[in-house]
Order: sequence, then structure tokens, then C-alpha cells
Amino acid sequence: MIVAADHPARGALGVRGNATAMASRADLLNRLAVALTRPGVDGVLGTADILEDLLLAGLLENKVVIGSMNRGGLQGAEFEFDDRWTGYDPETLAVNGLDGGKMLTRICLEDEDTARVLESTGRAVTGLARSGLMAMVEPFLSIRTAPDKVVNQLDPDSVIKSIQIAAGLGATSAYTWLKLPVVQQMHRAV
Repeated sequence: MIVAADHPARGALGVRGNATAMASRADLLNRLAVALTRPGVDGVLGTADILEDLLLAGLLENKVVIGSMNRGGLQGAEFEFDDRWTGYDPETLAVNGLDGGKMLTRICLEDEDTARVLESTGRAVTGLARSGLMAMVEPFLSIRTAPDKVVNQLDPDSVIKSIQIAAGLGATSAYTWLKLPVVQQMHRAV
């Protein structure tokens, strides 16, 4: 089990009905500290600022540590699908001894930024594989339902299509892991 803590860097601070659940950095770090000490929690996925704080606190010993790579598509922004590479890159992940990198890969067939995200994800998958690091790709087929609202399609057929697209990115799939949502008819998706 890996705890994900990369949402705040995209401005995604809400959890269920609480729009500011992750707004307090101190609270977030305290919750992560508690989670990382629980049996069965194997590691954490986060941006450099979060992971460095956890490292300084001595909480990453013997843990799987995954660096978040693309955080540019800010939640609610006109450019939300433009998930630029504003976080880790493959070289920094390797030099710092992290276990891999995670890429949010939202696929919107009506948005031109999707092509750049797919190209960047493919390059990152290849770069991570060259260093023997895990490439964790989180694919979604997504749509814009309002100027400031993007929705991930969580029906089985959309998840299946996103899996097929994501699995083919990069020059090798030897180190690719897919981070998938749990959906109805999960047996079909996997």
C-alpha cells in the first residue's frame, strides 16, 4: 500500500465534501507521518517538497518512495489538461535514489494538450526504464463538463481504453505499472 500525497501540488485540496481538507501542510504532514508508521503501509507517492520533509523527519527508511512528475494541470484551470512536467524528472529520481516516478495521464479526445501529455509520458517511461526505475502511469479518459470542471470517466469501457493507451507508451513496458481506479466490473478492466 502506497499513500498518495501529490494532489495539493495541482491545487486539488478537497476530500469528499471538505474543499480544504489538504490545505494545511502541517496537518497533511502529520497525517502522512501517522500513515507511514502503520503496518501494511509500504510507502508514499509525493512531490519533492512533501518527500523532502518526510525524509528530514526520518519517515522514509525502508519505504517505497515514488516521485510525482507532472503537476502542471491545475485543478479548475482552463489549462487543466496541460499536465506539464513541473515535478521530478527521470534523472533526478535516479540520482536521489527514489524507486520510481508517477505520471497523471488524462486523455481528453477533445483537447489538444493530450497529445503533449502522451508524448511526455512516453519519454518519461523510457527515461525511467533506462535507469531501472518504476514508471507509474495513472491513465484516465477524461472530459471537460464545464469551463472549470474536468471529470474522469470511471465506467469500465473508458478505463479499458485508457489502460490500452497508457500501456503502449514508451520504448519499453518492462518497468511500467498502471495506477488504476477501482470501477464496476473491475475484472473486465484488468
